[in-house]
Amino acid sequence: MPPEDPGQPPVRRPTPAGQAPVGHPASVSAAALVYVLDLERPVPDADDAHHLTRVLRLRRGEPVVAADGRGHWRLCRYRAPAGPGSGGAGPEAPEIDVLEADGPVTVVPRLTPPVTVGFVPVKGERPEWVVQKLTEAGVDRIAVLRSARAVVRWDGERGVRAVERLRRVVREAGAQSRNPWLPEVVGVLGLGALADEVAPAPLALAHPGGDPPSVAMPAMAVGPEGGWDDSELAPGGYPVVGLGPGILRAETAAVAAGLLLCALRNGLVQEASGAVSRPGRTR
Repeated sequence: MPPEDPGQPPVRRPTPAGQAPVGHPASVSAAALVYVLDLERPVPDADDAHHLTRVLRLRRGEPVVAADGRGHWRLCRYRAPAGPGSGGAGPEAPEIDVLEADGPVTVVPRLTPPVTVGFVPVKGERPEWVVQKLTEAGVDRIAVLRSARAVVRWDGERGVRAVERLRRVVREAGAQSRNPWLPEVVGVLGLGALADEVAPAPLALAHPGGDPPSVAMPAMAVGPEGGWDDSELAPGGYPVVGLGPGILRAETAAVAAGLLLCALRNGLVQEASGAVSRPGRTR
């Protein structure tokens, strides 16, 4: 493998064959992962307790990982609920103390550079699918964007509710993929606001014919169905990055952007020979 360019952002290398490194929750054998507020007292919320008790039907002593979504986790053991009726779900149900700590708190450092993917929502349940896959891939920030050509517009209270729903999807996908870090979900933003969020890293736009993806541009925005408006692609504006020779669906492009950037950041693939070492254009 060629030596890293000292001018590039640092990249933490994965273990051989892409296996989860020692110290990562995916490296331990456990029945499930749940997110808790306090690892010193790992109490899952009622929905997670219901899942462990009524859906997975865990037996006393089975291992469960508790994590805080900010890189900290510890191994726990399942214990039966306190009494009949425990483990019920619902927004008004109390937290259920069904875990006991069985190991020290472990810290997983956040990989660098942080990866951000922004996307313009499309119809149906595809935004939830996009967020689920980006979370599994390991992106650090997911941004819901507005665009001149957007068919679906999440404005006002509708946008607040939609973003909150996506945060629940993040939590579920993070638990399924045993991710110690949960991505931040922000929105609904314009391109300028997202550029401010990711600064000093540059924001690139996914667009056919652009430069190959690079960790030098770890923040990428994917446009709506039909692509970016000419005003958003104005010369001298945001750098553009290509995702291949074909035309991808908007939701496919968003997931492809996240997978490529995370694979590059994690050292699973090498950058193309034509990848830029720094942005070719600026805002």
